[in-house]
Amino acid sequence: MLAPIVLSVAAGLVNNYATGLRSGLTLRWLAEVWDNYGGTVGLSLMIALLCVLGNIAIGVPCAYALARSRSRWAGVLEELMTLPVAVPGLASALALILAYGTLQGLRQSWLFILVGHMVFTLPFLVRTVAAALRRDELHALEEAARSLGANFMQRFMGVLVPAVLPAIVAGSLMVFTLSVGEFNLTWMLHTPLTRTLPVGLADSYASMRIEIGSAYTLLFLLVILPVLWGLQAAGNLIAQRHGT
Repeated sequence: MLAPIVLSVAAGLVNNYATGLRSGLTLRWLAEVWDNYGGTVGLSLMIALLCVLGNIAIGVPCAYALARSRSRWAGVLEELMTLPVAVPGLASALALILAYGTLQGLRQSWLFILVGHMVFTLPFLVRTVAAALRRDELHALEEAARSLGANFMQRFMGVLVPAVLPAIVAGSLMVFTLSVGEFNLTWMLHTPLTRTLPVGLADSYASMRIEIGSAYTLLFLLVILPVLWGLQAAGNLIAQRHGT
């Protein structure tokens, strides 16, 4: 699995892919990629971060409502929330374009991509947090806080959220990873001014030399891997501090 990645990255560090290392090593392809596609890095990271924050703001309360609901419709609603995952990204993007494509201010903005990413990734956070909230010990903790006179916000923010923080972090890491790497949906929603990392990567392979595309792959890895490792380390630290 690593061999194709290594070969792809190596192709971006040689002067000519056809002759390989005999042509000599160079960083000029990386410099050219940064000049042409550098803006996609910041945009992708910003969209992924906002996607995480938006999903936490919406998903955690939704997860609580689903976990505590006794209605038979709660399970149906939870399954319906997974539809964006089951439906191909191109179909989801087309649905968003048909519904909101006439709003030119939104259609031409990166916010349109953010909306699509949130629709796609929200089920992952909701189901992860809802599963944690359904633990019996959390029911007992919540009832104990209620019996001591804590109101809903005190129980929710002071008891439940800290207890499920590792699940929130795990879900957020999944959301961030999916958002950064999402291509199919983003390809339909982007404009020439709102290209993300995966869209730029596809464009570089399709319209330029293979050395450019390979250098873009290297740039993608150099940007994303440290961020993911840092988030994973933060998640492990939080899990250890909460004894999970």
